[in-house]
Amino acid sequence: MPLPARVADLASYDVVLSVAELGSMGRAAAAHGVSQAAVSARVRALESALGFTLFERSPQGTRLTEAGGLVADWARSAIDAAWAMEEGVAALRAEHTGRLRVAASHTVAEYLLPRWLVSLRSELPDTSVALSTRNSTDVADDIRRGAADIGFVEGPEIRDDLDSQVVARDRLTLVVSPGHPWARRHGIDAARLAGTALLTREAGSGTREFLERALRSAGVETIAHPVLELASTTAIKGAVADGVAPAVLSSLAVAGELAAGTLVTVPIRKLSLDRRLTAIWPRGRPPDGAAAALLRRASTRSERRR
Repeated sequence: MPLPARVADLASYDVVLSVAELGSMGRAAAAHGVSQAAVSARVRALESALGFTLFERSPQGTRLTEAGGLVADWARSAIDAAWAMEEGVAALRAEHTGRLRVAASHTVAEYLLPRWLVSLRSELPDTSVALSTRNSTDVADDIRRGAADIGFVEGPEIRDDLDSQVVARDRLTLVVSPGHPWARRHGIDAARLAGTALLTREAGSGTREFLERALRSAGVETIAHPVLELASTTAIKGAVADGVAPAVLSSLAVAGELAAGTLVTVPIRKLSLDRRLTAIWPRGRPPDGAAAALLRRASTRSERRR
């Protein structure tokens, strides 16, 4: 049996509810991403189909009539039911096709995950992946609150409320522009590096935390404030190449620039900057399904590189 003609167009009733809640045709139009004329036309068409007026219009705004209020109450129940059905269908579809939520630090997301995900697709072609690129601190927070199924970080510490597995190894590299005075040196020591204002990532970045921890382990007590904090590794590399200041970045991130000669690496004497890149998940709840498959892919490729 077909739906009654007067209630078949739920989209128009949804517009009516927006006008009632927001108090004007213009604001409702903005909320729906359409013109005010389109909203007015929908309301007029619905009023014509129903046979009575839904709104009273005045300089103070647009308000529901008594009859319009009743219609809005009925419409709200129908629209809520429609959204509930949409969410149910979306959940069934996600269960059928598979959906993997991944949170990863910038280094892992930019330079390692693409290869892992291509490999995963050959095993699970129907799995859709939602990737959130964050700093390492925020990735850990996403895992704790259930916003991601698996995370990848580059920070020096894993808290006790998380389990982890090393999936790759990396080394931090001090880079400068070819014209920088350090580019002609055979190296600098940790104290000289710590006393220099660098270009860095924001607080919470795994790369920044690892460097600061390594410097303190080398006996450095004071670390200079950054000359500039940037949330993008690409932006940092550009600023280094322009001669703004040196930076310490992942060797994965600067390999192309070093090969092209736009950046120059400077050795740091007696400072260990080798680090591990790590997969994390909630303690006692090992990854399963697509998350476990991704972890296997990442670990296998890590083993091959050793």
